[in-house]
Amino acid sequence: MTFTDDLFEKIRIRRDPTSPARERLPKCQCMGCEQPGEHRAPKGRHQEGEYYFFCLEHVKDYNKSYNYFTGMNDAAVAAFQKEAVLGHRPTWTIGVNPWGERGTSYRPGGGFGPGADHFGMHRGPGQGAHGRPEPARPKRRLRTLERRAFEQLSLHDEATGPEIKARYKELIKRYHPDANGGDRSTEDKLRQIIQAYNFLKTTGFC
Repeated sequence: MTFTDDLFEKIRIRRDPTSPARERLPKCQCMGCEQPGEHRAPKGRHQEGEYYFFCLEHVKDYNKSYNYFTGMNDAAVAAFQKEAVLGHRPTWTIGVNPWGERGTSYRPGGGFGPGADHFGMHRGPGQGAHGRPEPARPKRRLRTLERRAFEQLSLHDEATGPEIKARYKELIKRYHPDANGGDRSTEDKLRQIIQAYNFLKTTGFC
């Protein structure tokens, strides 16, 4: 084999934009965009390892409004950063066993020692770690593309999955040409509704 062999002529360092692999890329998840979704964007806190797929233009728009700490106040952010130093692992003082001092090594809902419920199998409804009540979840804060999809379906920010599905079915029946005597003037509106619903579905809202 020599450097003039045909094999070397087929080697490319950069991806060919006309290659079949490009055609297999998912479409951009921005509503109404038909470009390939070549760029990953993280979904955010509590969804680590999950991504949206956008074209270059829309991933820039998404990154401008992205904030990992959305919904957290200053105290919660400071606590998160402090715990991140230790990798969010629990800590305790060396040589101290408060449960042993009380004459027991069992703590309902959590703790260490025999009988401890490390995996929360015996927690009651609404109980967090160590049997304590779970803190109230912060109000949902939508990103630009998500808010547009909710507005397209005329839904409030806190709409649940069943509410989104119910509104989608209602609007489909209202704007479908068959429900309007074959009038096709509502097709654009119908297309926008379908795209908005599919976007919310792919992003885990319903």
